[in-house]
Amino acid sequence: MQQRNSGNRRPSGTDGSDFSYRMVVDNRYTKVAKGKSTLSKVLVIQVVVLLAGVLDVFFTLLKKEPLVTLAAASSSITFISIILGELGRKRSRVNFLKFYMVGSSIGILVSIASVIQSNIQLKVVHDLSNWETEKFSLLKIAFVSAGLFVQIFSVTTTTSLIGNMSPPKRAS
Repeated sequence: MQQRNSGNRRPSGTDGSDFSYRMVVDNRYTKVAKGKSTLSKVLVIQVVVLLAGVLDVFFTLLKKEPLVTLAAASSSITFISIILGELGRKRSRVNFLKFYMVGSSIGILVSIASVIQSNIQLKVVHDLSNWETEKFSLLKIAFVSAGLFVQIFSVTTTTSLIGNMSPPKRAS
């Protein structure tokens, strides 16, 4: 058995001419790895936005006010879609990623509908002295807006990831 020597010696059994036979990772696989990493970060940001929505529903229940069903539905839809997105990302399941895209898009649309239905922005715009009492409502608008921008980035990232995960089309 030959012992390793320090220095720039060539490994035994090769003369250095085998470089052209070495394997190269296809560009598609590196794009999938980067896409999965990016999607992981997007999912964490979506969880933060989801927690803000859940806290809003929780504080509504603590104040003994009527539950806004659209806000609760949005939180539950988004929660389920984030779980599907994480499973699709980890296991490279295209169908889970598609359900994640559709579910999280529906969740953010329902969340936007909840903000529009509550007429928060009209109350504050008509009476600027009222902003102090409506600051939690303004935070809800801010989190929904942030969620919308995250969702747009999420859809583009997931679409790119699905495109790179799918096998390449054969030329006829």
